[in-house]
Amino acid sequence: VVGGQSSGKSSVLESIVGRDFLPRGSGIVTRRPLVLQLHKTDEGQQEYGEFLHAPRKRFNDFAGIRKEIQDETDRITGKSKHISNIPIHLSIYSPNVVNLTLIDLPGLTKVAVEGQPDSIVEDIENMVRSYVEKPNCIILAISPANQDIATSDAIKLGREVDPSGERTFGVLTKLDLMDKGTNALDVIEGRAYRLQHPWVGIVNRS
Repeated sequence: VVGGQSSGKSSVLESIVGRDFLPRGSGIVTRRPLVLQLHKTDEGQQEYGEFLHAPRKRFNDFAGIRKEIQDETDRITGKSKHISNIPIHLSIYSPNVVNLTLIDLPGLTKVAVEGQPDSIVEDIENMVRSYVEKPNCIILAISPANQDIATSDAIKLGREVDPSGERTFGVLTKLDLMDKGTNALDVIEGRAYRLQHPWVGIVNRS
């Protein structure tokens, strides 16, 4: 799952799971890759999560999952704005999901802010590239509808590592925040920027 900071990446993941469980905030929130494995269980069974770093602990509370992600991130990176390429592995078991593995990556950015190393822009891009360059990786390129699609870092990177577009799926978020006079259909129907696969437009929770 690739996108710029505050593009709606985490909200897309939460929509897929149907639960709020990812840390929130401004600036760089995802500071380590999150490998999210979804396991479909039988109808009526309780949802829960398990972390690879805490194998004997079951999380029945999704607020607890969010806190554990934050705590485990801070354990490696400290309470800083630095990033780490050491992934967090989370498995969620639920009757409301499909069997699927997703990877939430730090948001692409254009400038370092106070507290970040000058190399943060390049560091994040190199980390993201190390995942999306793999030929068996499907790229969910997240782009917010309230920004010009021509400036989308996710689409630009997808085009570079997947020139044929076979592995790239465009997701247009924040449709409810579009400027007056703009038309989401131009993007979704491929007139503004054509992808090999159809665009998907979503409105995430506010």
